[in-house]
Amino acid sequence: MGTRKRSRRGQQEQADSNEAVLYARVSSKEQEKEGFSIPAQVKMLKEYAAFKVMKIVQQFCDVETAKISGRTEFARMIEFLKKHPNVKIVLVEKTDRLYRNFRDVADIQDLDIELHLVKENEILSRDSHSHQKLIHGVKVVMAKQYVDNLAEEASKGMQEKADQGIWPSFAPIGYLNVPGHDGKRVIEPDPSVAPLITKVFELYASGRHSIREVAVMARKSGLKTKGGQEITTATVHNLLRKRIYTGMFDWKGKTFQGSHTPLVSKELWGIVQEILTRRFDKKSRRVKHDFAFSGIMTCGHCGCSLVGEMKKGKYVYYHCTGFKQKCPEPYVREEVLAERFAKELDRLVFDLEVLEWVKEALRENHQDAKKHHDEAIARLRAEYTRTQSRIETMYEDKIDGKITAEFFDRMSTKWRKEQDEIQESIAEHQAANQHYLDQGVMLLELAHRSGDLFRKQSAPEKRQLLNFVLSNSTWKDGTLTIEFRQPFDMIAETATAWEKEKAAGRESGDICLNWLPGLDSNQQPFG
Repeated sequence: MGTRKRSRRGQQEQADSNEAVLYARVSSKEQEKEGFSIPAQVKMLKEYAAFKVMKIVQQFCDVETAKISGRTEFARMIEFLKKHPNVKIVLVEKTDRLYRNFRDVADIQDLDIELHLVKENEILSRDSHSHQKLIHGVKVVMAKQYVDNLAEEASKGMQEKADQGIWPSFAPIGYLNVPGHDGKRVIEPDPSVAPLITKVFELYASGRHSIREVAVMARKSGLKTKGGQEITTATVHNLLRKRIYTGMFDWKGKTFQGSHTPLVSKELWGIVQEILTRRFDKKSRRVKHDFAFSGIMTCGHCGCSLVGEMKKGKYVYYHCTGFKQKCPEPYVREEVLAERFAKELDRLVFDLEVLEWVKEALRENHQDAKKHHDEAIARLRAEYTRTQSRIETMYEDKIDGKITAEFFDRMSTKWRKEQDEIQESIAEHQAANQHYLDQGVMLLELAHRSGDLFRKQSAPEKRQLLNFVLSNSTWKDGTLTIEFRQPFDMIAETATAWEKEKAAGRESGDICLNWLPGLDSNQQPFG
């Protein structure tokens, strides 16, 4: 009796040892359609099983396409083998059909199975010779290298398109991805959306609307995201920063001249960037007349704004809104304010000797500024690389079926948006590096001529100049008090000090120390 039981147990173990699972995979829908892939793999593996007298108890097939990515069947196979330890055999066509990364190798090795690579005529198990395991390891590395090479080639292709002036990624709002004449996908304006993008830039460049107001108007006009969602304030802010609408675009830290049709002029885009940089996102008061100083000053008594008002159809007076309380500040004529502002701007005027001293100080300081921008660019590029690594890691998780395609799309879209912002910051630092001296000299010359320019300009131009040069202005009891923005505050200080010291016979270099590098918080040279 005991002998018969042992015999039946041995027969059962022999039968169990012949149970196997089949795994097949293709990497593209096109490959599946060609007819030699999934069906051919399954046929080959079933013929092999029949020849080896094996029983296929389950089969798993993965088809990776552009829309359906991930290896859900591979994950299901691993779980099946864990739950059925009596199934010890896995049949697969060849190494690169089974593995996509080194985690797959670890998952298979943990199962203590017998792996049959039919096309390679290879059988691997824990008892295999070391040289077999070595050769198999080389094949795994080659399979991983193939996957990495695909990603690298895709990146090269995108870079090549950028070098040719072709936007290499998904079309932004306002454009469509379409086939080009040479077969490469390019972008062209979306007829129904492109005019709305142009209008967004024009509205914000007018200086009369905040980003929030522009976003409201964009929603009313029917502008939506690529996903069909309503435009938010944040989306509008991001949209206004994109250089791609000018016909140029930023890619991997460089700016390229694109071959696509621009939706806005470079001049209009530049105006928008200037407003964004200065953060003029406050609501602009809609007025019937374009008064020069409305929104420029606050009342020294109560802190409310001073606004313009037309009297007798030709005289402009300014008065406190009295929003907080009844204000004692009387009306003041626009001509009076214009002359007071002009006198304040005259404080920026200094003679040519001082101008040359300051230019020399800027040249000496240029190296420090360049170092700062270079370090910032290095940090931004490191952040870009870290974000790219996150995307690639998550892509592998999607391929492995560990996350859904929807989750990957949502997170990768967010991170690529962050990469776009990083590229824009890199471009700004690169531009700052290139134009540091030119901008410094331009500011000095603007300051030197600001008083004369102000007296000759129209009302909108006067307001624009004051917004650029001044940060705060108050009017109280007939007295105008102003604060200069940097670096105009230093220019005014230098010009005033020079006038005083020149009378005392001192050299201009003595009062230009505050323009030189290496100063402490008290504007004195270290040591």
